[in-house]
Amino acid sequence: MRYDSLQRLNAARRKRLAAVLLSNLRGEERVVLEGDPVEPPFAALVEDAFRSGRSMTFARAGASGFLNVYLPAPRMVVIGAVHISQYLMPMARLAGFDVRIIDPRTGFSTRDRFPDVRVSTDWPIDAFVADPLDRYTALVALTHDPKIDDFALAEALRTGCFYIGALGSRKTHAARIGRLAAGGFGVDALSIIHAPIGLDIGASTPAEISVAILGEVIKALRTSQRTMPGDSP
Repeated sequence: MRYDSLQRLNAARRKRLAAVLLSNLRGEERVVLEGDPVEPPFAALVEDAFRSGRSMTFARAGASGFLNVYLPAPRMVVIGAVHISQYLMPMARLAGFDVRIIDPRTGFSTRDRFPDVRVSTDWPIDAFVADPLDRYTALVALTHDPKIDDFALAEALRTGCFYIGALGSRKTHAARIGRLAAGGFGVDALSIIHAPIGLDIGASTPAEISVAILGEVIKALRTSQRTMPGDSP
């Protein structure tokens, strides 16, 4: 790999941008970022690579070579330093997610309760300025407090997070949908919010609910890798 290619890939990694290293057997190579224009016949190959997340070989138009895919590591942002979060965070980390918690309620967001997790006591509107959401992020809203959850959910919808879920009963979620609709979100956009959150496995304890949430997030991640990159950021 050429040094300039490595530099561009590292820059993409820092910015959490998906990238492909397109190289042929003559030693020529270039870095393609998600959304960059690519000429035929390689456009479909690059799109397939982004969509699947898998590196591959190619033989097209008299050229042979490799497509190496570099996707941002998946993240999970949890809104609410609640009891469920104490189980969900270590599970998500073991599953390969970079995790963080946002909760302005300092009585909950303590280092004693979350000793090994990045915890922000900012309100989501401020926390997302410092560390924005992106399409490779799962947003999990757990506070039950509209003053905290609603902005985070709205920002996740605007950003296109691959998973958006919210804790609460169907009645609670109906009221939430009403507030978000009043904020300008349409039916199709709001339908992607997973609520009640988590796979339907009959979970009742915080640990079981965490398993259900993580399972649903993983399912969304693997599905989104087949569909996400074709959309505009």
